[in-house]
Amino acid sequence: MPPIDGDDSTLLEEDTLLDVQTDFDIPTTLPLLPVRDIVVFPFMVLPLFVGRDSSIQAVNEALAGNRMMFLLAQKDSSIENPTPDELYKTGTVAMVIRMLKLPDGRVKILVQGLSKATVKVFNQREPFYNVDIEKIEETDEKVSAEDVKGEAMMLNVRKQLEAMINLGKQVAPDILVIAENLNEPGKLADLMAANLGLKVEDAQAVLEITKPRKRLKKVSELLSREIELLSMQQKIQSAAQEEMSKSQREYYLREQLKAIQKELGDIDEKTEEINELRDKIVKAKMPEEVGKEAEKQLNRLGKMHTESAEATTVRTFLEWMVETPWSTETEDKLDLKRARKVLDEDHYDLEKVKERILEYLAVRKLKKRLKGPILCFAGPPGVGKTSLGQSVARALGRKFIRISLGGVRDEAEIRGHRRTYIGAMPGRIIQGLKQAGSNNPVFMMDEIDKLGSDFRGDPSSALLEVLDPAQNHAFVDHYLGVPFDLTNVMFITTANTMDNIPSPLLDRMEVIHLAGYTEEEKLHIARKYIIPRQLEENGITKSHFKITDEAIKGIIQGYTREAGLRNLERNIASVCRKVAKDVASGKKRLRKINDKTLHDYLGVQTYLPETEQKKDMVGVATGVAWTMAGGEIMHVEATPMRGNGKLMLTGKLGEVMKESAHAALTFIRSRADSLGIPEDFAGGTDIHVHVPAGAIPKDGPSAGITIATAITSALTGIPVRKDIAMTGEITLRGRVLPIGGLKQKALAAKRAGISDMIIPETNEKDLEEIPEHIRKTMTFYLAKTALQVLEWALVERPNSHKKTAGEKKPNGRAEEKTSSKKKKTTRTAITMKIAAKAGKSKGV
Repeated sequence: MPPIDGDDSTLLEEDTLLDVQTDFDIPTTLPLLPVRDIVVFPFMVLPLFVGRDSSIQAVNEALAGNRMMFLLAQKDSSIENPTPDELYKTGTVAMVIRMLKLPDGRVKILVQGLSKATVKVFNQREPFYNVDIEKIEETDEKVSAEDVKGEAMMLNVRKQLEAMINLGKQVAPDILVIAENLNEPGKLADLMAANLGLKVEDAQAVLEITKPRKRLKKVSELLSREIELLSMQQKIQSAAQEEMSKSQREYYLREQLKAIQKELGDIDEKTEEINELRDKIVKAKMPEEVGKEAEKQLNRLGKMHTESAEATTVRTFLEWMVETPWSTETEDKLDLKRARKVLDEDHYDLEKVKERILEYLAVRKLKKRLKGPILCFAGPPGVGKTSLGQSVARALGRKFIRISLGGVRDEAEIRGHRRTYIGAMPGRIIQGLKQAGSNNPVFMMDEIDKLGSDFRGDPSSALLEVLDPAQNHAFVDHYLGVPFDLTNVMFITTANTMDNIPSPLLDRMEVIHLAGYTEEEKLHIARKYIIPRQLEENGITKSHFKITDEAIKGIIQGYTREAGLRNLERNIASVCRKVAKDVASGKKRLRKINDKTLHDYLGVQTYLPETEQKKDMVGVATGVAWTMAGGEIMHVEATPMRGNGKLMLTGKLGEVMKESAHAALTFIRSRADSLGIPEDFAGGTDIHVHVPAGAIPKDGPSAGITIATAITSALTGIPVRKDIAMTGEITLRGRVLPIGGLKQKALAAKRAGISDMIIPETNEKDLEEIPEHIRKTMTFYLAKTALQVLEWALVERPNSHKKTAGEKKPNGRAEEKTSSKKKKTTRTAITMKIAAKAGKSKGV
């Protein structure tokens, strides 16, 4: 039976309704005992435990007087100390027949219901309730033989009780006997209500009915509802047994067989293992073809000896099959505003990538089934390619898996090993999906440009299937041997350079270039992301550490030389550690770090700032180069000497750069007359071209016009302007061809204090990638021919019989400016006007 009073109050035995003395004088004021989960009826005798302090005091009060108390049911049984509004108004006056105090402080009592009553007034609330009551008088006459209707009602209730017992209702045997001997409708109704296990609300409704026959009718209705529920329950159980499937019957028989074998001491662990694997196969919800293969291998396992090597191989294969997420996927979060907020929280700028992710989300929101994109983030180290993948996963609400492909040479790393080999296992694709536990994670393949190949195969060829949306719906891992659908996976690869990626593989990916950061961008990122992160990681706060913008720029210029942010964060972390050391030593004053005190924390500058030459020099031209760490300026020196026409190249130059030097010299020899150089100079003059920083390898065609300018200056004796940098490939005919990495090269020139730059005309479209605040402070000369380059780069125009054409601006017009030099010669310069996106032109 349920609790009656307090947390530990319970009925001790079945309720009983007896013929008892009814001529008690019931006082109008009695102590109140709230009861829970039960309604006490008159003439009931029931034992209970009393645990609440207020209830124990009410019992003591009753025992000290006439042993009577008023029992009232709670509306909500979970309330420990009910208020008057949380109690029903109609209850039962009861007499405490027996009381026993227990060692744990509780009280065990036996009570007998006497009469119904209602509460008039709560005249005492502490330490227990004391109430004024009004007894409810009711006449319950015995049904005579002439009263056919009354007899029929009572007979119907008895039949209903028997029907309930036959349907499985648990009722004490004595109740049926007592019901047969009762001849009063009211007592019969109270007996039934007390023993049906009714809800408190229904039992209270019966208690509040004062007319006996009306009360018996209500009980009959409740009995009918209970019989209907029991009948329906029995029908459901019968139907379930009849519809038992073959697999359920087999399972039941197997369980019986297992129990018999256990009793006999012959436990079949193999059968248990196969049954477990079969259940897992069903739960994995594999595609039909895959499920057939799993069942086939499971049947093979059942016929093998448990300890055989083949059984171990099949068992491992089945474990991989059931743990691979064939049908498990996470739900995408398609809120574009939330995704944008997440991406902005983690990364500054990178608008192209963010826009591409939002486009995917938008299409995914409109179309439920969408193939995952194949993206490639290309850019120098430290610009946030890998962390950007994690942000994409967080924005989409997907799992994130990362594998590194750097140095991978075995094709089996991607496709897996065939099961015939010892120690065979699936490739990294299936391993990553198993680790993620879903078939639609964000799957990042880091350093795809550093894949290798040898006699074991070419991993890049294996990736052709993985990264092809038209094929990866049926990717077959050699170990599993069944197709797996990869169309839900969002693949993201990263690379530092595109040169090492095979063309077929590159063609399958959507390349998004991540350029290096400008000094202003690095300053902003350091303020917003790096410094707060390092403060937290080193256990210090803003009250311990303050760094000025000049100090951050000092770190960027003097202690790092990179396109990314790794060394910048490393140096800021070093400063924070030194501050943390002082704080831990008890020096808790604020550390203000500026460009003058930076040396005390980081020591001597690692790099000297790049600067332009101090004066115009003969034979020295300033070029710009693009490296993995971003852009750098590069001085090219050329010196002529007596000899036999040999060209010497030093500075650890690559083959392509050497060929550019030969092309530049051939162009100069072909135009010697127009440049004022003796045509027979080649026969008796050796030329030595050197690019400083000889320990650093250099290669590429973009230094062609720089080499041509340096050689021309050396042969003519005309100095090269110190305030101009240049980049562009040169041909034998003197045409200037496009180059790459213009943004990084322009930033390098700006860092060195150079504001004029010669670039190929065909690179005009790339000027928009240069930050606007950099464009506004620089002049770009768009060169179409090498003669134009020489005209702008040299202090004086070389002696010529021809005039070079002016350079065209983006809008088709040419603007010339003249300037006087020492010999009062003029040179034509084109001041480019770079149009902003809004269409407004402004001179830069």
